[in-house]
Amino acid sequence: IPSPFPLTPSQKVYLSPPFPEPILLKYRFHKSYRHPALDAQITRQRVQMEARALVRCLRAGVRVPGVRVVDAGVGVLGVEWIEGASVRQVLGGGAEAEDDNEEEEEDVPSEESERMLREFGITRDEIMRLIGLEISKMHKADIVHGDLTTSNMMLRLLSPPPATGPASELVMIDFGLAGTSSMVEDKAVDLYVLERAFASTHPDSESLFGGVLDAYREGMGKAWDAIYKRLEEVRLRGRKRSMVG
Repeated sequence: IPSPFPLTPSQKVYLSPPFPEPILLKYRFHKSYRHPALDAQITRQRVQMEARALVRCLRAGVRVPGVRVVDAGVGVLGVEWIEGASVRQVLGGGAEAEDDNEEEEEDVPSEESERMLREFGITRDEIMRLIGLEISKMHKADIVHGDLTTSNMMLRLLSPPPATGPASELVMIDFGLAGTSSMVEDKAVDLYVLERAFASTHPDSESLFGGVLDAYREGMGKAWDAIYKRLEEVRLRGRKRSMVG
């Protein structure tokens, strides 16, 4: 197994050798400051919740990595390796990391972004539509991601390439904070987290996020009105917190 790539302060990621396919192994390491019994319980629950969220997404038709290995007792989850690039890389922009403990991502120059768009055979507007549709499928299955950012979405080339339309598909990844909820509030907060990620990472992204919401509205149908109304309320709360500091 190669050296681990840090993902968050609480887990590391390994890429396994192919047998027969490469697997991404996520290891939640134990926290020394917690009582061992409590730590084992929390680790087991988080691994189980992430695995269940992925399986539920797959059943709902959401494009996510397939689950390959689950060992909740030692804090390991193995998922399908997604060969491609993150949406953050393809769109270009600044880093998303706001925590000093998180791995900082390098800015992506606009020339590199344009090159990657050509490589993946897709436009920015098509990416926004794919994002909105995948999130709508997830929310219709009462799954909330908990950490929607463009770093947690991958583009993968379709094989064989289609005759028309985008040459890539969008895959949602990293469900470490995911949960199940039918509450309008939780789905609105999910969207707000993504909106804030767009604002902080991708300059002049208001029109881009508008494309996400257009596709999301199409996918959600009648449920959209209540979610959008709550999103407006969440935005207002966010602005008030920003003013207070």
